[in-house]
This record gives sequence, structure tokens and C-alpha cells, in this order.
Amino acid sequence: MSKIHATAIVDPKAELDSSVEVGPYSVIGPNVRIGSGTVVGPHVVIEGHTSIGCDNKFFQFSSIGAAPQDKKWSGEPTRLEIGDRNTIREFCTFNTGTVQDKGVTTLGHDNWISAYVHLAHDCQVGSNTIFSNNAQIAGHVEIGDWVIMSGFANVHQFCKIGAHAFVGMSTSLTQDVPPFVLLNGNPAQAHGVNIEGLKRRGFTREQINGIRTAYKLIYRSGLTLEEAKAALLAEEEASPAAVAEHIRSMREFLGVASRGIVR
Repeated sequence: MSKIHATAIVDPKAELDSSVEVGPYSVIGPNVRIGSGTVVGPHVVIEGHTSIGCDNKFFQFSSIGAAPQDKKWSGEPTRLEIGDRNTIREFCTFNTGTVQDKGVTTLGHDNWISAYVHLAHDCQVGSNTIFSNNAQIAGHVEIGDWVIMSGFANVHQFCKIGAHAFVGMSTSLTQDVPPFVLLNGNPAQAHGVNIEGLKRRGFTREQINGIRTAYKLIYRSGLTLEEAKAALLAEEEASPAAVAEHIRSMREFLGVASRGIVR
């Protein structure tokens, strides 16, 4: 308990590992659990039914686990779950879920969340993502692993963004984004594959070429989405396993896209 500053207010019912640090004037509510090695900076509020893993770093002035900004919410004990090794910078707002959806907002592991990011109710964010300053995510949004959200990008509720996608600065998204796609603009437009990101993550030239072929089938061939799915399946079946798995992820995404894809 010596790592909790004397001016911090920690509810006696909160469950904090003995190694957790809490800075001056922070407030932690009764239904909060925080794992080992996590550091909560000054002037942070963590409330609601919030579970936080190990080795996270919360910078000053963030609001974590507050009630969802949804008029349908009626006080139900919905949740926020945060994984391990996340960096959450200044003035971030993460809300709990709603019973109209999964009832939980989730953030995975090893994410870098910059200042002024809003993560709304029922969002599901994977791992190894980067959110630049002022990225704003509306309710019920799903974001895959390794996605990069540039500054001032905003996402309409219920959208899905596939793994390894790159969303450019000030982009306004109202439709779904398949894996690996690079896009920007308002309204958003696709501009190819996130090749630089894939190289940095160790994708081989063969894998990248396979993903580019899949992208062209979706975006450059003039095919309808149903025709593109069939063409992707044929390409997948003709490709080696290390390439086929990525083509499959693009094809399967087209089957679950609920708002249509940016195209």
C-alpha cells in the first residue's frame, strides 16, 4: 500500500495487486481490479466494473470505466476489460458496455493509445494496435490486431476494421475495412495494401504479393463482392498455406462485414 499516494482515493473493496502504483489525486472505485506492475498516474479516475491486467501505464487525467454514453443504459453492471502492457496516454475516455450488445468493452494487449482517444461502449479492440491522438471510436466497433488509427480518425458505430489495416489522418469511416487495407479521406477511400506495416511485422514477399492479389480482386477487378469471394476462394486454394491463410482472412471478412466495405 506504500505505492498508493496519500492523496489518492482507493475504495476498500477495490482489488489491487500489492505492486500497483497509484499517483496523487487519482480515484479508484469499488468494482475495480488491477493486476501486478500497473502504474496509475495522477488525476486518473477508474470506476465501474473494470478489470485491468498487468504492466499497464495510465497517464494523467484519463477517465476509465465510466458509464456508457448511451441513453439506453439504465445502470446495468456492464464491464470494461483491459489486458496487459498497454500504454494509455492523457485524457483518454474508455466506457463500459451495454446490455444491448456484449455487455463489455475490451482492449487487448500491447496497445499504444495516445492522448484524447475515446473508446466507446461495447468496442472490441485487439492487440498491438496504435491509436494516435484524438482517434475517436463510436460504440460497438470491432478493431483487429495490429491496426493503426492515425490522428483525428473517427469510426461510425458498428463498423469493423480488419487486422493490419491502416487508417489515415482525419479519416471518417462509416463502412467496414478489410484486413491489410490502407485508406484515408473523408469519406474514406482505399489506397492499396499496408505494405510497409506488413514488412515491419515480418511478412514475406510471397505473402505480401498474395495479399496484393487479393486486394486487386476486391478493389480493381470490377467484380461484385459475391464474385470477388468466389475469386478469392479460388486464389486461396491455389496458394501455399502461408499465403492462403491471409487470403482466407480477407475472404471471410467479406462474409461478416455488416455495413458494407469501404470500396
